[in-house]
Amino acid sequence: MKKSFSLLLFAATLALPAAAQQDPKAGKILDQMSAKYQALKAFQATFTQTLENPGNKVKQKLNGDIVVSGQKFRLKISGQEIINDGKTTWTYLKNENEVNISDSDPDSQEMSPSQIYTMYKKGYKYAYVQQVTEGGEALDLIELSPENRQNDVFKVRLKVRKNDTTVKSWQIFKKSGNQYTYYISKFQPNPPLTASTFAFDKAKYKGVKVVDLR
Repeated sequence: MKKSFSLLLFAATLALPAAAQQDPKAGKILDQMSAKYQALKAFQATFTQTLENPGNKVKQKLNGDIVVSGQKFRLKISGQEIINDGKTTWTYLKNENEVNISDSDPDSQEMSPSQIYTMYKKGYKYAYVQQVTEGGEALDLIELSPENRQNDVFKVRLKVRKNDTTVKSWQIFKKSGNQYTYYISKFQPNPPLTASTFAFDKAKYKGVKVVDLR
């Protein structure tokens, strides 16, 4: 059984793009932030995803971990593990002990974690909102809005640390009333990687059911 993975919003958050006549102050900060992350060979992040819908009185929190290297990523959250080697995607469902295999299509993966820090470059407008302080840290608050009004996302708010242009957190606001907040609690640049980091090893999942959707 194939399940949709809302967490790939983890990528969408930072896989959100931009256009002409942008706010130059916001653009400079975003360019510095993007250059910093793209200069890394890889990174690993531990994060918390919070889903809130005030109208429906919903609030859910999940913890996750992601490793990214170029177009490759390995994402773990809430009993699911998604592995992408740039060509193939494996989605492992722990409760079902099942893995779904599909072709990787970067052009159709609007929420791909590999796009995280280039999200502002196509399809979204961006503007500097203000400087805020959280936990003694000075942050630049930047807001993105989609050029396509059919987009289910109507606003993204990104908080970037002033001292080193790293991302602290971001929020996605959807027309459904859902609000997704992602907070990075731990970040490791250039973690050690092995040949198996971005591959699914069936031998490590005893009795796993394989569903090949290619």
